[in-house]
This record gives sequence, C-alpha cells and structure tokens, in this order.
Amino acid sequence: MEKETRNYRIKDVDMLVVSAAIVESALKNETFLAEKRSTWAPPYFKNLSIEIDSIFNNYLGVDSAKNMRAQTKLLLEVMLFVEPLLSEIKVQIIEDFKYEPKLQKEILTTLGFEAYHKGVQNDDQESMVNLLYAFRTNIGTHRALMMQKGISDKTIKGIVESAEKLKNANVAQEGSKGQRKEITAEGVKVFNGMYDRVISICKIASNFYKNNPALRDQFSFSKVSKALNMKPVKKVV
Repeated sequence: MEKETRNYRIKDVDMLVVSAAIVESALKNETFLAEKRSTWAPPYFKNLSIEIDSIFNNYLGVDSAKNMRAQTKLLLEVMLFVEPLLSEIKVQIIEDFKYEPKLQKEILTTLGFEAYHKGVQNDDQESMVNLLYAFRTNIGTHRALMMQKGISDKTIKGIVESAEKLKNANVAQEGSKGQRKEITAEGVKVFNGMYDRVISICKIASNFYKNNPALRDQFSFSKVSKALNMKPVKKVV
C-alpha cells in the first residue's frame, strides 16, 4: 500500500496545535467572519474545534489534547500581552539613557533586549522566553534607576509576571508533545484534510483582514507556527 504524503512540514502534533490556535482566533471573530462568508456561521468553527480535539484523541492520544490546547492558548495570550510592554520599556530605556551610552547598553544587554528582542519582533517563542527570563533575573539591578527616569513600575511588574506564566506554559507544552501512536495512512489522510481546511480559512480570513495586520497575522499558518516555535522537519511520512 502506497504511503500517504503529508501536506505540511511540521510534526503532526504541531500542525494540530497551530490549527487549533487559528480556529480559536476564528471563534473570537466569528460574528465578522460569518457576515463575510455564510458557510462560516455558527456552529462552524465550534464544530471544527471539536473535530480537532477528536483527531487529537483518536490519533495522538487522549491525554495530550486538552492540556496542549490550553497551554497553547495561554502562550499566545501571554505573548500578545507582553510584546507591546517590551517595546514600551525598550524605547524608554533608549531615550532615558541616550546621554549615558555605556549604561544604556548595559541595561539593554542584561535585560535581554540586545540578544533577543529582534527575535521577539519576528514572533519567535524561544526568543520571547529567553528575553523574559533575562528581564526577570536582572531587573532588580536597574529597577530603581529606571523608575526614577519615569518608567512605570506597573509595566515592569507586567513583564515579570508574564515571564513566570510563559515559562510555565512553555515547559508544560513541550512536556505534552510526543506522538505515542503509529500513524496509519488513514490518519495521515485525516491530518491532511484538516490542514487543507485550516489553510483555506487562513487564505480567506487573512484577505478579509488585509487592512488589520494584527488580526491578519492570527490567520497566517506560518506566523502562528513560528510564534509557537513549531520547527519544520526534514521529512514527514
């Protein structure tokens, strides 16, 4: 019997996690999406979410599905919340210490901005985790001075709290991964079917949101995949 070839280049579990995240975004915006496309009226996305859970359970193991989706949702929420805070802090550090370049560089370096902020801006989850870890670890050295310059302690606290949440969510998500079952040709066909449907949603919805970059990116399979740090594999059969 000829093997089914996957239509995607990430792990099966990662494809389903990304698909679940995109469908979650669609559920949050289903009023608008249903107005634009009648076949997306409720309960279309809810049923699709249930179907993804079913595929998780039937082909990858019942113990991982709900936990992974919950951790993935938390990851996305934390990243969306903390990214603007990091940008706010960075620009203030640059301006507040522009006449003290050595101190400015020291603060940006020890808080993780020099090494990781570019990756954060490119939606890389690993860069986000590393930057937040550096920030949380080293903020005590500079906190008082930064606050004297006018940087809000509320913003600093928001980043520190996000660091802990993201660390826990990232560890839990990675620990949940792993395909414990042999995937049959039938299973690959089911995976491909779900992937193709989600890609169609992405192409149509991203066009609907072409003038709203933040929402448009929530319907980019590659960008959501990158944000969740789903790495491509050389060959998936």
